[in-house]
Amino acid sequence: MKPKNKAGAWLVYARARLLPVSEQPSLEAQTLLAHVLDKPRAWVIAHPEAILTADQANSFSFILERRLGGEPLPYLLGHWEFFGLSFKVTPDVLIPRPETELLVEKALTWLRAHPSSRLAVDVGTGCGCIAISLAHLVNDLQVVALDLSRPALHVAQQNTYEHQVKDRVHLVQTNLLVSLEGKFDLVCANLPYIPSSTLTELEVVRHEPRQALDGGPDGTNYISPLLEDAPRWLAPGALLLLEIEAGQGESVPQIARRFLPTAEIQLFQDLSGHPRLVQVEDKIR
Repeated sequence: MKPKNKAGAWLVYARARLLPVSEQPSLEAQTLLAHVLDKPRAWVIAHPEAILTADQANSFSFILERRLGGEPLPYLLGHWEFFGLSFKVTPDVLIPRPETELLVEKALTWLRAHPSSRLAVDVGTGCGCIAISLAHLVNDLQVVALDLSRPALHVAQQNTYEHQVKDRVHLVQTNLLVSLEGKFDLVCANLPYIPSSTLTELEVVRHEPRQALDGGPDGTNYISPLLEDAPRWLAPGALLLLEIEAGQGESVPQIARRFLPTAEIQLFQDLSGHPRLVQVEDKIR
């Protein structure tokens, strides 16, 4: 039975409904109600006596049912946090994940150590979270943000306006860097890397864009050609950062060594201890 009109009663009800589908049912209930009421989550927690209007109660009931049906919380909210910034997200883009913040951290460390290297490219930009985070934190950085998906680039464009970096993040619809000329100091790539056979077993493919997830039979359908083409567009001394699937900790560095034999290659693990990032630092050729 649905509760009456007090916020606290709705939170108790929503938490109980979310228990089977959420690892943090209380947090999700509070977040969804805050979204419907257009209030901070802290306000919702502090005001259990607040009265919901009939329209608010109906909206909360509707969004709760969608969450119970499996829709990801970020798509229901329409935004998600990444590296301390809020990004607009839709089902046209992948939801930004904490694991990808490792890539941004490594990129920032390198940029701060190389103050004259200020031309970057973000391959497979999606909502633009990598490119925009870097431009937001390095105020003289120019970033070319690439994606094959026009709807994804539309979302990224809105995020460049939101974070006031539209003049320094340049969006281009293309496959990898095939249509670009010139050399780049920093290349970031979060490409589709999940093997096709693995993908069919994952819940994520039900709601997030398959095109942004499916990396082919071994997950390297995009990574391999990117690395093969790297000598053409990597500036001397440049840095290439590649997010990978946990099972690619050996295969991707091997591919990188094949095409960039003089580069220094490092593998970094995420907070769960899984291989997550391949760093390729070119030596002057």
